[in-house]
Amino acid sequence: MDSKKLTSSSGAPYFEHEDSQTVGARGPVLLQDFILQENLAHFVRERIPERIVHAKGSGAYGKFTVTHDISKYTKAKLFSKVGNQCKMFARFSTVGGEKGSADTERDPRGFALKFYTEDGNWDLVGNNTPVFFIKDAKKFPDFIHTQKRVPKTNLKSATMMWDFWSLNPESLHQVLILMSDRGTPYGYRHMHGFGSHTFSMINTENERVWVKFHFKTQQQIKNFTNDEAVKMKGENPDFAQEDLVNAIENGDFPKWTMYIQVMTEEQAKEFRWNPFDVTKVWFQDEFPLIEVGEMELNKIPNNYFAHVEQSTFSPSNLINGISFSPDKMLQGRLFSYPDAHRYRVGVNSHQLEVNRCPFAVNNYQRDGFMADSSIYKDAPNYYPNSFDEIKPDSAYKSFEYDLDNSSVAHFNRNENDDDHYTQPGLLYTKAMNPQDRENLVSNIIGAMKGISGPKRDEIINRQLCHFFRANIELGMKVAMGLQVNIDMNMMNHSKNGDS
Repeated sequence: MDSKKLTSSSGAPYFEHEDSQTVGARGPVLLQDFILQENLAHFVRERIPERIVHAKGSGAYGKFTVTHDISKYTKAKLFSKVGNQCKMFARFSTVGGEKGSADTERDPRGFALKFYTEDGNWDLVGNNTPVFFIKDAKKFPDFIHTQKRVPKTNLKSATMMWDFWSLNPESLHQVLILMSDRGTPYGYRHMHGFGSHTFSMINTENERVWVKFHFKTQQQIKNFTNDEAVKMKGENPDFAQEDLVNAIENGDFPKWTMYIQVMTEEQAKEFRWNPFDVTKVWFQDEFPLIEVGEMELNKIPNNYFAHVEQSTFSPSNLINGISFSPDKMLQGRLFSYPDAHRYRVGVNSHQLEVNRCPFAVNNYQRDGFMADSSIYKDAPNYYPNSFDEIKPDSAYKSFEYDLDNSSVAHFNRNENDDDHYTQPGLLYTKAMNPQDRENLVSNIIGAMKGISGPKRDEIINRQLCHFFRANIELGMKVAMGLQVNIDMNMMNHSKNGDS
């Protein structure tokens, strides 16, 4: 079929695109004009909820190139050698304004980066400032309320902004930055970016250091004065978007140099302030910048909505060798960001082109709005299973699972952690009466009879082993009901605590 033919969304060619079907030339419109219904129905659904914060933004694709060796700090494959490259996507934004607000408003600027690495997508979601207004995520909804509109008047209020700031002295550092010309940057190309939070890096020896990320613009810092920003707000409220698009379309690709600051765990214990407090900085004379690589933006997406508006970022999207810290604001964002994306874009937003990891993705998440089965097809949606060959790789065991009492979390194990049988056995023998036990066995047998296919016996025997380990009588009754020959070795293994 000619690919240039006009078609409906289902691919059916049609001719009447501009005129509704009516009874006679001037008669009423017919409901059967499905093209009319389809176009109108789609039109009123062309918007999704805007971001609660960072609603107005711009985005572009590009590349990141490693220029300096930091492999002694991290085992991340991206940084394993100089010259490594990966595709990336960046989204810049204002924070408090709605989608229709002006790009030159006095506001921090979001600086969100997505690196498409072979070990998964890494999102670094920061701002153009190294600090933030608050240091505990519990305060975040209240803070943002003060940056939005008064419920009664639907107007912004300087009163509530300053009321909140004055009642929270921790905000002073960021307020001073905001009130300087750095609060009105000249577009997005002429500002620095920061991960802001403290993160951690873990190397191949499982040694951890604390790090902060910096991105210095190669276009030089340039800001509007307040008067210039106000003037531009009226002349071109989309100034930053236009500036970024024009620069890239003209081949003037903006670039930033990435640096890290490194603090050892010993230094963190002796640091004069809480090194995980996002309202503080680490002085560069004590913790100098270490050059890492270069970020270049070189492609404007072919559809703003599909790529920029539907892009999702979360600080929980990390890669092996880069991890979290006790930063309270960071910890709060780990839940809040992906939760916001599930609400705004959908539970399968990670399958959209801009958010999709271009390398192998093997998991057991299925279904939900806009689910795409082209990758998973009919593969099992549970683990462990007897049908696929997906296995956890111990090389990617999270560093945090072996932390001690003095570290961020406590995951000490004891000899009973893998005891999955004592309590079920007591349930069967102590909590259940004879009728309960009889019904239990009958239900198990009825359910397990539905097991079929080439792995049937393997699955049944594996489950029987668990029943035997919980209680020999239970295992025997189920096996007899399923007409399975009892392997005495299975029973002996069960008695010995293995299977």
